[in-house]
Amino acid sequence: MNSEAGKVETAGIPAHEKVYRDLRDAILFGEFKPGEPLTIQGLVAKLEAGMTPVREALRRLTAEGALQALGNRRIMVPVLDLPAVSELTEARLALEPILAKRAVLRVSDEEISELATIDARLDEAIERGDVPLYLKENHTFHGALNSIADAPILTSMVDGLWLRFGPSLRIVCGQFGTRNLPDRHKELLTALQAQDAEATAQAMREDVVQGMDLIRQSILPDQD
Repeated sequence: MNSEAGKVETAGIPAHEKVYRDLRDAILFGEFKPGEPLTIQGLVAKLEAGMTPVREALRRLTAEGALQALGNRRIMVPVLDLPAVSELTEARLALEPILAKRAVLRVSDEEISELATIDARLDEAIERGDVPLYLKENHTFHGALNSIADAPILTSMVDGLWLRFGPSLRIVCGQFGTRNLPDRHKELLTALQAQDAEATAQAMREDVVQGMDLIRQSILPDQD
């Protein structure tokens, strides 16, 4: 999502909600590393916010599983282990292909064109090795597809899963480089245009497996 879109999206929302969204995005796009501790004072400075909305944002994100409370008021970005990656993979495979199938039944030509435009920006980020842009455009592509599916309950569940592996995906980009991060967006777009629900779902399955397998590989050296 570009900065102008972000300004429109957050215009007129309460301050505490903006702080929550800003912190949520920072976690989602890996601005904090897995295992990194967060402090209220540090976040107040980073987000240019008051202590009360920062505390509320931390409470909400901890409840959502995006952050981990350690006791003594310490909070950190969770570190994924192999069982957690397996669970996240299973959960994504259970939900995201369903959303992809639903999108086939609802997508318009204009929406396919917009998805292609997002994917072109993603390709540009890959060519430039721009990790932050890659992460944001990749999430924007999946978010736009899920929005087309028009399944708010399923989408909310998927959003929660992305929060849990987002910081680790940033680590993957650092280890493997953006050019070594395959996706199945082109196949998915072709299947959408053909109105082939099963091919669309299969492209999503492969996209999920590839991404999560890279996360699994990135943490193997620490757990072998």
